[in-house]
Amino acid sequence: MANKLHENKKVQENCVTIVVCTKKSDNKERKLGEINRLAESSGLNVVTSFSQNIKDFSRATVLGSGKLQEIKNAIQELEEEISLVIVDYALTGSQMKNISDALDCRVLDRVGLIIDIFASRALSSEAKLQVKYAQDRYLLPRLKEYQGTSGRFGGAGVGMRGPGESKLELDRRKLESEMARIKKEIEKAKTQRQVTKRSRESSGIPRVALVGYTNAGKSSLLNLLTKDNIYADDRLFATLDTTSRKLYLGDKNAILTDTVGFISELPHELVDAFSSTLEEAKDANLILHVVDASMTKNIDGEKEYIKNIQVTDKVLDDLGCTNNRILVFNKADLLKEPVLMKEDQVLISTKTGKGIDRLLKTIKEKI
Repeated sequence: MANKLHENKKVQENCVTIVVCTKKSDNKERKLGEINRLAESSGLNVVTSFSQNIKDFSRATVLGSGKLQEIKNAIQELEEEISLVIVDYALTGSQMKNISDALDCRVLDRVGLIIDIFASRALSSEAKLQVKYAQDRYLLPRLKEYQGTSGRFGGAGVGMRGPGESKLELDRRKLESEMARIKKEIEKAKTQRQVTKRSRESSGIPRVALVGYTNAGKSSLLNLLTKDNIYADDRLFATLDTTSRKLYLGDKNAILTDTVGFISELPHELVDAFSSTLEEAKDANLILHVVDASMTKNIDGEKEYIKNIQVTDKVLDDLGCTNNRILVFNKADLLKEPVLMKEDQVLISTKTGKGIDRLLKTIKEKI
């Protein structure tokens, strides 16, 4: 009987994170902050972190043998029992196994961590399908290593969860069959969306999409602008499902849609799987690019929020989205220094309501 990994178990795990810098442009501090926030968003307790600048790349383990021994010694000296090592790098199955063998601990890479977060947050039936397909696509080439790892370290916890009530299947033939079935269901849902899209276009109501780096405050802004109460939380990828609400602008109305948050190096498995939510940005007449303006830490001479803007802009440009965009600097209430504003940029606070009237006026002018 194939081993199955069950979700829906409340697991509080201690982990350590490892940042790998392979390019001169890699900023260790930014990468470390992001992977730790991802781990914490997945319910993990990050005990400590390590980093290594890679010059001589190891195909077997990525990290050097000396660094692995250093990390193993450090883990053994910790008071907390470490059940998981998170590596901020896209690892092959054999690399995960080799690092796991060297550290005597279960290993999960950046891609697997993000997919796990998506798996635990999907609510709608379509989102669960999309996440499950991405998860299976990620798991298939790593199946042998996952089977071995689950046997050694148990079959529960972060990286072992399926979306909703589903289970992770560790049988190749069943996995391939499941992927074929899910792909057909996703294609069916896509066809249905195209019908809905044509109906929307014939209505003539402008579409406004909320986009931005994860945890920038998009859902909070949608609640404020539409006087709604959709779920919003201060964690990465708090919401995954696309949400649309009517936006009243006096003599003009629009449909305002919240989309999944962006992140640097978003796994391509999820870019494909979440084409539906990204299509909302592609089809929009106006884009509200929401930015957490309080992220003012200097990264290679630039503010961190500038880096986040660049990540999101690249994805939007690659999708062929409209250039009719408003840059919305959120969390003005947390600012400790002024932000220089340009045309088509608005400073707001979803917490205090600052700048919302100006934003509404700008939206009305743009649509």
